[in-house]
Parts: sequence; C-alpha cells; structure tokens
Amino acid sequence: MARKFLSGDEAFAEGVRLAKPDVISAYPITPQTIVVERLSEMVEEGSLKSEFIHVESEHSALSCAMGASAAGVRAFTATSSQGLLYMAECLYYASGGRFPIVMMNANRSTALPWNIYGDQRDSLSQLDSGWIQAYAENAQESLDLALMSFRIAEHKDVSSPFMVNLDGFILTHTYEEVDIPESSDADRFLEPYKTENKLDPDNPKNMAFSAGPEHNYIFKYKEHRGMLNAVSVIKETEEKFERIFGRKYSGLIDSYRTEDADYIIITLGTVAGLCRETADKLRDKGIRAGALRIRYMRPFPAEEIAGAVKNAKAVSILEKDISFGNEGTVFSNVNSALHTAGVNIPSYNFIGGLGGRNISAADIEEIFEKTRSGAERVNFIGIEAGK
Repeated sequence: MARKFLSGDEAFAEGVRLAKPDVISAYPITPQTIVVERLSEMVEEGSLKSEFIHVESEHSALSCAMGASAAGVRAFTATSSQGLLYMAECLYYASGGRFPIVMMNANRSTALPWNIYGDQRDSLSQLDSGWIQAYAENAQESLDLALMSFRIAEHKDVSSPFMVNLDGFILTHTYEEVDIPESSDADRFLEPYKTENKLDPDNPKNMAFSAGPEHNYIFKYKEHRGMLNAVSVIKETEEKFERIFGRKYSGLIDSYRTEDADYIIITLGTVAGLCRETADKLRDKGIRAGALRIRYMRPFPAEEIAGAVKNAKAVSILEKDISFGNEGTVFSNVNSALHTAGVNIPSYNFIGGLGGRNISAADIEEIFEKTRSGAERVNFIGIEAGK
C-alpha cells in the first residue's frame, strides 16, 4: 500500500485505475476535469489498460458508456453540474437498461447565475433517475467509493448505475493523505466484469426496446427492486472491503454521538466534519449534540435515519439544495422517513452553501441553537425570513 498526498479528484482517479474499466468516456467540465485528465495520463503511460474516448459532449459521454456496457464491458465516465443536466435524458436510459455504469459527479451549482462552485443541486435534482447515489466526505472515502461502486453496481441482484458525488472544490481540489491499495488486493476485491445483459451474437436478445403499459410497469418495478437490493449488497461489499483493506465503513449513514443526543444535525458530504466538531464543542458545554451524515441518498436510508434520531428532542437537516417554492429535497426525504417510522419530533430545514457560499462554524452553532429553541420550517442561512 502506498500513501500519497492527493486531491479528491486525484484520489478518485486512483480508485478507478484499480477498478480497471475497459472503457472511459471523457468530457471535461470544472471541477471534475482532473479526474479524466489523470485517467488519460494513466492510459498513456500504461498503468491503466483501457479504451479512453474523448467525446464531444456530456450527453455523448454517457451514451458512449451505455454502448460499452451494452457490449458487455466495464464502463466509467464523469461530469458535473450543467454536464450532468445535459446527460439527464441518458440517465434514465442507463438505469432502465440496467447498465451498471459508474460515474463520478463533482457537485457544483447549476445556472443561472453562472457559477463554478459547489452545492448539491445538480445530483439531488436527479434522485428519481434510477441511479444509486453516494456522497463522499474526504479523499480517502472518494478513492474507496470509486472501487466499491463498481462491485455494488455490477452485482447481479442490483444491476444499476452508480453516481459517486464529491463536493466541488471543497473535496475535489483539497489535498489530503490517501492510502492507495495494491493492485493485487484490488483484484481480490473486485472480480473481472461479467454480465448476461449484453449484445451477444451467440445468444441474441432484444435490448433498449419499447414496452407498452403492461410490460413497462413490470420493468420499472424490477428496477425499483434492484435499487432496494443494493442495501444488502452495500453491507456485504463494505464487509469484504474491510477484510481486504482494513478500512471500515458504516453503510448508508454515518452517525456521530447520536445515541444520547438531544439535538442532531443531518447533512451530506464534507460539511459533516464541521458538524461533528461543533457537536463536540457543545458537549463540552453540557449540550448533548450529535451529527448524522447521509452517505447514500439512493437507496434512501429511511429506517437507519429514524432509528438513529428516535430519542432526540429535535433535528435539523442542513443541505446545499432547495426545491424552489417548497423545501430542501433532503428535508423532504428525511421527514418522510421520520413520519413513516412514527418519530414525532420537531424538524427544521436549513439551506446553505448555494453557489459555494461558505458555511462557517458559527453557522453550525447557530443551527444547533435554533434546533434547541425552535425555528422556521425552512431557513436560509444568513438571510432573514421573508427577505
């Protein structure tokens, strides 16, 4: 195992290298570009044997990956923001075709106003597209998710595409020490790709066909079941990962001091670290605070979240997203989970980080304070209600 000082983008590229995709379809977009740049260098120098295809657009990138997957090989692509939205048509084709493509998305604000900095509105807008969605917190998890995502997506009981999300710039361009596994260990973890869902002259089948209401309904149900099956496959994959590499992950959520917490912040991605630090500070003052990071938005960890916060007095959901005219998408999902589980506690939505605006330690402390004292249903950090 080697240890290197890498950005989140570079760490993810190392994870993809270890997964050995047969086809990489690449189109640059900030802040994702470094991923495909590093992969192109790996292919050029020979450390990765893959067909690297520089396509003419993001739509073409995912179309190319679908073609490769339909031919029966492991495929990877990457994008961000408007690029992901340009792919939107293809997202549904990929999931409906049960093509286990892995795609890295560098979370970035969507236009207008034009902005290259990170929020999570791009990926959260595509929760209904049929892709598994995971959110990394640091560079090490980025590398590890790159490797695990292929195994999860390609499992015969799942057969669903996988989107790994990294916070733009905060994670994609921040450098940290990262442990890079040996290729031999990666090969033990991730077997060569095999599938029957492919074009095969010796075993002809119809793929990407039209289906009327009676049959289309069944296909959509099977797609839903495949996503639900991912829950047990994620657990099994993380257990195998720990046995081989020694790093342990916590499944769909990552709870911190929630067992006896009165007040809990629920969030995604890199800001979770600041929430944990603030919870520790409040604990020193006698306030029982906790933090919960959602690692997977699809499949959604409804039971896990409800179980983790059931003893709290109140929770707040902090997210870098807003469904205009309503509330944050993460908030909607969490509240549904709490209601279904019969967890009747106050919940508040805090919107922050849009367009990359900083979320400070003082902001997190204020969220905890408002979680204790009460707040509006939906709150924009740093903006007075109604202004």
